[in-house]
Amino acid sequence: MESNIRQAHLWEAILVFALLIIIMFVGINTFEVDPHMPMFVGVIIAALVALRIGYKWKAIEGFMINGITQALQSVVILAIIGILIGVWIVSGVVPTMISYGLRILSPRIFLPAALIITSITSLATGTSWGTMGTMGIALMGIATGLGIPAPITAGAVISGAYFGDKMSPLSDTTNLAPAMAGTDVFTHVKMMMLPTMITYAISLVFFFIMGAGYGGGASDLSVITAIQEGLHAQFTIHPLLLLPPVLVIVLIAKKMPAMPGITIGILSAAILAPLFQSANLGDLLAAGYTGYVSNTGMEALDDLLTSGGLEGMMYSISLTIIAMMFGGIAENIGLLTVLLNVILKRVKTAGGIVTATVLSSIFSNATMPEQYISLVVPGRMFNQAYTEKNLHPKTLSAALEGGGTVTSALVPWNTCGAFIRDTLGIKTIQYAPFAIFNWLMPIMTIVLAYVGPAVAYMTEEEKAQKIAEGHVD
Repeated sequence: MESNIRQAHLWEAILVFALLIIIMFVGINTFEVDPHMPMFVGVIIAALVALRIGYKWKAIEGFMINGITQALQSVVILAIIGILIGVWIVSGVVPTMISYGLRILSPRIFLPAALIITSITSLATGTSWGTMGTMGIALMGIATGLGIPAPITAGAVISGAYFGDKMSPLSDTTNLAPAMAGTDVFTHVKMMMLPTMITYAISLVFFFIMGAGYGGGASDLSVITAIQEGLHAQFTIHPLLLLPPVLVIVLIAKKMPAMPGITIGILSAAILAPLFQSANLGDLLAAGYTGYVSNTGMEALDDLLTSGGLEGMMYSISLTIIAMMFGGIAENIGLLTVLLNVILKRVKTAGGIVTATVLSSIFSNATMPEQYISLVVPGRMFNQAYTEKNLHPKTLSAALEGGGTVTSALVPWNTCGAFIRDTLGIKTIQYAPFAIFNWLMPIMTIVLAYVGPAVAYMTEEEKAQKIAEGHVD
């Protein structure tokens, strides 16, 4: 490490993050460009500040590579799910899910049903991405047939997927947050229960009210009939084609890692494709890379089914790489640390420190845009402060998830926001107002921290044990 390196000044940290936010806002909202190049400008700014602080280019390059390395698992899952979507469409899996869903669900109960279905799936599997990439795609198609707007449907799907991701003991984030705080996963889940269930109940009521506005009139039935006819014209619809999604859910629920579980889902659909759709190996390979292209002549159905493929996920993959270049520099030169230290000097109450944790996790999602970083960096930075104030580690872990896990979906350039855009086919700005659970959860966490239920204190024995175990300095 170079001897002339100094700590970043507060004004330098503020400058980097402020310029990034301004460039992002102007680029996306004024010029309507994708976030990739504004984020790259942010990388340049962060690199210049790193040079000013005293780092050599080789070190800065290493920071960017380390940042990208942290997101490689997300990149691989993005690629595999892109392949899965393409193969599942060409094999008839997704069309079958949509077709049966149109027969079962009615417009009035669809939105709350979508919330509940994705909640159960995500709880069982522990993955919001897997839930949105399987059940979410089918529900978006069913919504098209029922005449329910895509943004509202996406809001229900995302709310349910992130509820399960947040509360499932199988979820990586549900295990990462308590690991950073110094508690166990079941203590962590129990601590989250009250604010999460209140938020979920409000979300469920919201979607019941929204769903009541959509009736099953003749116009709805005509659209459903047209979509069913379009599906049957292109695909053979058969109950056995429901096997791949069921298989994926069961395997991941049995604690198989996501990547091999999803890959088995691809292979099982590939086996069924020639039996039901007369698709050959070339069709499967093409769909896995470029996605499926629908040509029914029905615009709504073609827009829905023209999807998937590794190529279709390159938007998210490239954005993830650039975003993590910025995040790698920002974390390693201590820009967020400088800001958090200033915050900690001014926080006096338990409610205040929980609020600071939630807001820092949200800020991390927006500026070092990877969900895991929003748990790891604030978790490391606030751990000592919680111990000094005798706050139980489960208070910290619940605050991290209340601010970090759920809000990642609300940032267009976050890996989660980019994934949702490519998977559900809808922009963040369109679905964000309806992702009730995701934006209400941090508010509820903060409110209950001041009221009391979201705060727990350690006994002297618990504090001594935490220090002995090395969770704090």
